Parts: sequence; C-alpha cells; structure tokens
Amino acid sequence: MNDASDETAAALFGDQSIPSTVRVVVETLFARINTEEYPADSRLPAERNLAAELGVARNTVREALNLLEAHNVINRRAGSGSFVIYKSHQLQNDVMPASSDESHQVSEATSPLQLQIMRGIIEPEMVRLAIINMAPRAIEALGDVLMRMEAIRTDAGAYSRLEDEFHLLVARGTGNPLLIACYELIMEVRQHNLRTAQQKRHLSPKRIEQYQRRYNSLYNAIALRDIENAVEIVKLHLVDEQRRLLQED
Repeated sequence: MNDASDETAAALFGDQSIPSTVRVVVETLFARINTEEYPADSRLPAERNLAAELGVARNTVREALNLLEAHNVINRRAGSGSFVIYKSHQLQNDVMPASSDESHQVSEATSPLQLQIMRGIIEPEMVRLAIINMAPRAIEALGDVLMRMEAIRTDAGAYSRLEDEFHLLVARGTGNPLLIACYELIMEVRQHNLRTAQQKRHLSPKRIEQYQRRYNSLYNAIALRDIENAVEIVKLHLVDEQRRLLQED
C-alpha cells in the first residue's frame, strides 16, 4: 500500500480507544473503499442501510463515518450523504513482491509439510477476513474461477493453477496488502513443491472430483458470508492434505 494509505490505516486502526463495534464498521468500510467497491467520488449507502446490513446501531455507523471523515476518507454533505474522497490504488500494484532470488531460496528450503503448516496458520484467518471485506464483484470473479475448476477432469496441472488462482482471489479479497504478499510467496512455494512427481500424483481424477465438491461448498459459504462454515471447510481441507502428506512420507 502507498505511504498515504499506510498512514490513513495506521491512524484509523491504531487508536485503541475506539469501541470494538465502531472499529469493525470502520475496518469494513475502509476495506470496501480501499478495494474500490466504493470508488472515489461515489456516495456511500445511507446510514440506516449500512446499520441494517452490518447488524449494528445507527449511531455506531454514524460514529464510524465521523472517524472516516476526520481522516479524509469521506466527505459528509448535509442533506446529500457521505461521499468517498479517498484515492485508492489497485492492490496488485501496491504490493512489492520479494525478489525472485529470495523466493527461490525460500522455495528450496521449504518442505511440503512445512508449507502445509504455514497454510494452516494463514488460510482460516484469510477466508474470515475475505468474507468480511470481499466486494461482490470479487465474489463473482471467484465463481468464474470455480466454474473453470469444475470443467477439469484429468489435467492436474491446469487444476492446480486454477486452485492457486482461487486462493489468491480470496487473499486479495481481504484488502490486507501484507497478507496478500505473504500468501503470494506461499503460492510460489506451493508451485515449486508441485513440480515434484510425488505432488503431481496425488491429483488423480477421483481426488480432483472430490476437491471440486469441496471448493463448491467453500464458494457457497463465502457468497453467503458464512464465516463459521467457510473456516471449517478450509480447516478440514488442510487437515486432509496434511494427512495425505504424512502417509506418503
């Protein structure tokens, strides 16, 4: 994220005196603005609509909007509503990737089991944040990837690439540039591990079909904003993959 964005986020989220419910609304609205679900110069939904959508009191929304205005994210106009004045940047241009040499060294040093352990730490929280912050059009893009995944029957390489694309869209849906950068490195390590014959063997047509059903369930949970179910699906998937690795060892 650029310097101005970093400073805005730090100012908004660094104040520990902000009530937790207000903080959640601020984080949600700022993420939507930063990912351009609410682009610059657009008008935010009315306070009563935001309160109903987010399940909070209207005065909580009003307090969150006051904070966003104080940090030059929105401009509130009497009788007209709240308008976005914050200039966001596309996340893919904000994240500075690690150098290819550094990524290669990490990939070479990381075993498949170590990779799975790291995914187990990051992915459940990643999907939780994505469900909170993901824009509707990003969920639609996720559905498009899922349709392409479901069309594959035997091509393990193509399926693996789409699986990575699915996960990266979820990561980008969090609106957190540091998490995105970390997860992009995880995917680079995963691709390195998948080049081995042992890793390619596990994606048999039967397992691809099994994974397709699981990803369909995960997508439905994300689309319904069902955090508990989505996190449980991710955890079960990771446990299954880690068990398979241990059996192959």
